[in-house]
Amino acid sequence: MITVYHLNESRSLRILWLLEELDAPYQIVRFARDPATRRAPPELAKVHPLGKSPVIRDGELLLAESGAIVEYLVERHGGGRLVPRPETAAHAGYLQWLHFAEGTAMLPLLLDLFLGMGLIPGGKESPLGGFVKQELARQLDYVNEELGEKPFLLGAFTAADVMMGFPLDFAERQGYLASHPRLRDYVARLRARPAYVRAQAAA
Repeated sequence: MITVYHLNESRSLRILWLLEELDAPYQIVRFARDPATRRAPPELAKVHPLGKSPVIRDGELLLAESGAIVEYLVERHGGGRLVPRPETAAHAGYLQWLHFAEGTAMLPLLLDLFLGMGLIPGGKESPLGGFVKQELARQLDYVNEELGEKPFLLGAFTAADVMMGFPLDFAERQGYLASHPRLRDYVARLRARPAYVRAQAAA
């Protein structure tokens, strides 16, 4: 039984979603953000020194970082599902999207969030705010072009869509997909997946 240490409104939703897609048994240990600071509670640091979510326990293994968890779960519990075969060109694209989701896509979204919350001096009208806006536009244009007319990033649904679902859902909720109808439709397809709906209910 896999244990997911789940924090509301966090990347751990993608782990619940993936487990639902894989039909893998799991249990949830829930934590709630501080309503004033929006920070994770100190109790999470008793699970993992970083005090962040998601973290999973699978037997003796304790693993953090959502991208690493996604890779581990697909390899350990996927049975070949949700990942292109390693010898195919699609596998290289799969790896790119798997890492793009956190390595590139999340930084401007988080900076935009922090600027809007007043956590960075100058706010969204600062030079940094202008840079973030340009980066967001460039990245969304790139994802839009790469998606094209395909239903999912690689054509067939993979764990890369689970990873990319989080930043694109984030961007959609912040209003940044208004000029990208294909990306809005893509996010809607992800949200409509039965496994995603079950994960939301579980979360």
